[in-house]
Amino acid sequence: MESLFSIFTAFGLSASAGLNAYIPLLVISLMARFTNLITLNEPWDLLTNWWIIGLLVVLTIIEFLVDKFPAINHINDIIVQSFIRPTAGAIVFATSTNVISGIDPVLALALGLLVSGGVHAIKSTVIRPTVTAVTAGTGNVPVSITEDVTSGTVSVLSVVAPIIGLVVAVLIFSWLIWRFYLRKQEVK
Repeated sequence: MESLFSIFTAFGLSASAGLNAYIPLLVISLMARFTNLITLNEPWDLLTNWWIIGLLVVLTIIEFLVDKFPAINHINDIIVQSFIRPTAGAIVFATSTNVISGIDPVLALALGLLVSGGVHAIKSTVIRPTVTAVTAGTGNVPVSITEDVTSGTVSVLSVVAPIIGLVVAVLIFSWLIWRFYLRKQEVK
């Protein structure tokens, strides 16, 4: 049963990384450092190093701020985060499944890359451009804050209550896709 929970944790964390690359990494780092809820094996245990935690805090703040400006956030999403978010998703998936000996590390990295890359692709090519077009950029800040809160909530739930975290992630992402797809259809 523990291996099933690890899989749910991995999917929830990698989906969160598709919204914000650094929040799930920071959640894993802090929870592994201060709780017994997650134990990181080598080489992932380096995430509990104070220097890495500090770097993740700085990167989280930078992404939080950059994501609030309409023109800059699109450049950040397309050019920078298109590589970082899938990579972060691959890392969090691998760290979560590292304790399961039956999952090949390459498969874990590939699944994390696909999940976070898929969420990021929907965010950066469907949701954000639609929000910018419909609201003339005024909706970007509330949507960005919602994405950050969702990423943090799903990350924490994925570690604390993996089944609930996975269900919440699927429901939120499904609702967002449905809502913005319909809104985009109305704009046409």
